[in-house]
Amino acid sequence: MPRLERRAKPSRVMMFASPLIAAVMMLITGYILFSVMGKEPIHAFGVFFIKPLTTTYGVGELFLKATPLILIGVGLAIGFRARVFNIGAEGQFVMGAIAAGGVALYFHHLEAVWILPLMMLAGIGGGMAWAAIPAFLRTRFNTNEILVTLMLVYVAQLFLGYLVQGPWRDPEGFNFPQTKMFTDSETMPLLIEGLRTNLGFVIALFLVAVAWFFSFKMFAGFRMEVSGLAPDAARYAGFSEQRNVWFALLISGGLAGFAGMVEVAGPIGQLQPVISPGYGFAAIIVAYVGRLHPIGVLLASLLLSLLYLGGETAQMDLNLPSAITGLFQGILLFYLLAADIFIHYRIKPNPHEARCTITPPPPPSGDMI
Repeated sequence: MPRLERRAKPSRVMMFASPLIAAVMMLITGYILFSVMGKEPIHAFGVFFIKPLTTTYGVGELFLKATPLILIGVGLAIGFRARVFNIGAEGQFVMGAIAAGGVALYFHHLEAVWILPLMMLAGIGGGMAWAAIPAFLRTRFNTNEILVTLMLVYVAQLFLGYLVQGPWRDPEGFNFPQTKMFTDSETMPLLIEGLRTNLGFVIALFLVAVAWFFSFKMFAGFRMEVSGLAPDAARYAGFSEQRNVWFALLISGGLAGFAGMVEVAGPIGQLQPVISPGYGFAAIIVAYVGRLHPIGVLLASLLLSLLYLGGETAQMDLNLPSAITGLFQGILLFYLLAADIFIHYRIKPNPHEARCTITPPPPPSGDMI
């Protein structure tokens, strides 16, 4: 059987080309899937990838859905570069939304300009506080942050459900599980009248630039990258692993919490039992498709945002299930991981495998003639 042998130096060109290859393979697989489902593939592609961008409103929705993906993806990419795997950004997203929503409801009777900045700080603090739990457990008891962050997602979601169906339920909301609608001073200002894109998108673009500067121009970013690429060398150089773990989880948790604040203070405008279509998990795909680079995260966020919009359009125009969005996201990640395997490894035959050889008979001797 053949085996995988690690390459001495992976191709840098293929590292950046692999997301494009994965996207092309996703389209090829999508062509096959649409054919199997009885849909004309070219028309289906037009509905899925082109139609959402044919109007100004559609472009605004693209930026709106990309905003939380950018915010969460940038934070996750910083942590992943240091090999700190925060898989529970969805829970930190929810806790940030809860903290920001609590501020909005507490000051609901006021109309003041300082409420929205306070909600932003509360959202960041809520996400950071939720991420501090796995950070403490990892540095103190050496627990696996992947499992802890993932399990805390469900705790956060259940806590949100308890609040909107209990103490924070709107008494004038006809018994629906939701809070009061936020006031104008508690919602993100819109960038263009008639579109839902808000100030959060501009802040997300600014944070992409900050993340790039941190990752490639600051010593702290270099320290985290070295800790991820060569842990032994980082320890020899005196880089603190515990400090990297705390920093990575708090940054990613804070940005996820801020994304939750932007979502509930933006298009939703209140707290509901479900406030995310899975942005925290989709941002993991964003981080890896973007090659853990802030600019790549921005581009990957726009692609995943288009998949969300295309899935919604396909439900209405093609009568496809809502799971089509997650299907395309999963296909994209599958091909990206497959491409990464061949970037870092080559296939070689196993030298220890027994070979079947045929020994020719000896030539006839003279006394046999």
